[in-house]
Amino acid sequence: MIGILFTSMNVVLPIAPAVESAIRDRQAPGAVVLVFRADEVIYREAFGDAAVEPERRPMSADAVFDLASLTKPIATATSIMVLADRGVIALDDPVAKHLPEFGNNGKEKITIADLLLHRGGLIADNHLRDYTSGRQQAWVNIANLKLSAPVGTRFIYSDVGFIVLAELVERLEGKRLNQFANEAIFEPLGMKSTAYKPPAEWKGRIAPTHIRDGEWMIGDVHDPRAWWMEGVTGHAGLFSSADDLALYARMMLGGGELNGKRILSKERVKEMIRGRWMADGTNGRGYGWDVDSGFSRPRGALYPRGLSFGHTGFTGTSIWMDPASDSFVILLASRLHPAGKGSTIGLSQAVCTIAGQALGLDREVETVKTGLDVLVAEGFKSLEGRKVAVITNHTGRDRLGRRIVDLLHEAKNVELVKIFSPEHGLYGNLDEKVGHTVDEATKLPVLSLYGETRKPTAEMVAGIDTIVFDIQDIGTRFYTYPSTLGHAMEAAAEHKIRIVVLDRPNPITGTRVDGPIADADRLSFVCYKPLPLVHGMTIGELATFFNVEHKIGCELQVVAMQGWKRSMWFDETGLTWTNPSPNMRNATQAAIYPAIGLVEFSNISVGRGTDQPFEFLGAPWIDGVRLAAGLNALSLPGLRFVPIEFTPTSSKFKGELCKGVYVIVTDRTKLEPARTGLSIAWQLMRNHGRSFDTHPMLRLLCDFESYEAMMTAADPAKISEVWAKEAKAFEAVRGKYLRYE
Repeated sequence: MIGILFTSMNVVLPIAPAVESAIRDRQAPGAVVLVFRADEVIYREAFGDAAVEPERRPMSADAVFDLASLTKPIATATSIMVLADRGVIALDDPVAKHLPEFGNNGKEKITIADLLLHRGGLIADNHLRDYTSGRQQAWVNIANLKLSAPVGTRFIYSDVGFIVLAELVERLEGKRLNQFANEAIFEPLGMKSTAYKPPAEWKGRIAPTHIRDGEWMIGDVHDPRAWWMEGVTGHAGLFSSADDLALYARMMLGGGELNGKRILSKERVKEMIRGRWMADGTNGRGYGWDVDSGFSRPRGALYPRGLSFGHTGFTGTSIWMDPASDSFVILLASRLHPAGKGSTIGLSQAVCTIAGQALGLDREVETVKTGLDVLVAEGFKSLEGRKVAVITNHTGRDRLGRRIVDLLHEAKNVELVKIFSPEHGLYGNLDEKVGHTVDEATKLPVLSLYGETRKPTAEMVAGIDTIVFDIQDIGTRFYTYPSTLGHAMEAAAEHKIRIVVLDRPNPITGTRVDGPIADADRLSFVCYKPLPLVHGMTIGELATFFNVEHKIGCELQVVAMQGWKRSMWFDETGLTWTNPSPNMRNATQAAIYPAIGLVEFSNISVGRGTDQPFEFLGAPWIDGVRLAAGLNALSLPGLRFVPIEFTPTSSKFKGELCKGVYVIVTDRTKLEPARTGLSIAWQLMRNHGRSFDTHPMLRLLCDFESYEAMMTAADPAKISEVWAKEAKAFEAVRGKYLRYE
């Protein structure tokens, strides 16, 4: 399936391979992509299936999707701006001016603008039980909430804030948000396939999400809070098609008007999409729109940061718009169908990058080139004439989203013989032991290195002369991909096979070394060699370090990146984020993973089975309020902790109510992962004594002296003194293997 041509530019976009690869990787059963520029839809295509259960239904370009959080800007924020245009409200009005019962517990100063910018200090989501007694009681519960942070001081992406905005519309207009938005926005724009609670006759066009009470949700909102609010609220509930969203986006790029119908004044549109950053320069948001934050990943590599704008929806939807190029990209998918485990963030990035490249935006934006990008650019000369096995997974993609497996398979000067897969499998969707299989696209054998063996055997390497390694690491010692690399290097040395490592960024920068060096007698698959908790090296640098310092002695070539600097966080590289493992979903989680992961093997949930793994931490026996207070009193650099309750749908404490903390990163440059992880353990011991099982921590901490120091410390800030000298010695050795400035 090639898709519609960019006829005006005589360019065929390679969007189809990216989408079809995501479908093959089970990230979504299908998708609709629409690209627009300068009064012309230049790409519009449907892929895969709208449904695969209970029966297969092919995707259609006019399919209707549960938009999830796209509801926030398109229905709610736009309605608020309409009211501002009409003079009904001012955006700097305190919310309590119009909703007096809301003005308590410190919320008196929250303005409408604060809610639109997610700066009101409200919790991200209050507990589901606050909604189960009906819509009216749900509003009473929300009105009585306390602040999670002082007003205006922190960016907390909050569904609650947009539920409040929906209540504001209803109170002022005497009609619910669905009716008001339909009359003020959707009907005038001709958006005939857009609605809350879509009618029954649309059912054949609606892409189902998941199962609720044994029934597929087809036209019933997936978000549980919106469902309890009768399907109509400010943060979720809207359904629409790509064509209808294109009408809305054209209105926005047209300064609030489309086909003679004015929805917003030009001034309101400018106000709505203008970026406003926090005092530390982070989390740029418009009124309802994302401009430059940790949620901006669907912007791709080329749309300008801070000048373009967009949003995502939890169900797999996204839209990104750029006034300068008069263009936008829409991706609609139902990633939760059928198993609730897909992800379209990487796909949305790839599609936006491909579109941006075709639009010529790459002439203005420089992005990092990974080792794979360099290999592709050189025409695979480093592998010419070689019989290759590739160790990779779903992260092994070039800047256009193409799999290394497909690129090597199609290369004329390389023979790809077989594929090796690491933990989580080739498609990155398994949290269990992985077996051998076959790649659906190439029909090549996929041999597991996380099953019966962790090291390639003589039989597995038969018939090849080169192993290529291309997997995204995250810079933490107990992540297993470096172990897979190390074992492959050992096998390569034993069997006289060349190994080529395609380098990729360390997503948490290559500047920091932190934590104790692992004890030599505690090495395992989660601790391949004596490294500190955070090593500050790329996967290519690690390979050279292993080869020399640990005397592996294989024939090693590292294909270096171009344009990467050690100070770069992943979201500064211009590269597409693809979840390296099922629960590693963004750069923020990668940043705190070495800290939160330290306690994972104990009797603690680290948020697996929730929407925000490694940002939630708790257990049924924890007092979350007390834990948050204790941790905040420790003044851990770059972090704040908010009490929270959550119920994991899988993994540890599945189906049980956990109480604990929401870990909020306030300044990622100041994080001290080892100190943080051990301080959390120290505070849990102090609060709960023997209820907290500390001993399993040793499996990932891997340093008995640090463990003993934690157990006996009067002040957890002092624990880092235990490893300071050996960490400094490691840095001196590490310096010999650093390739980048």
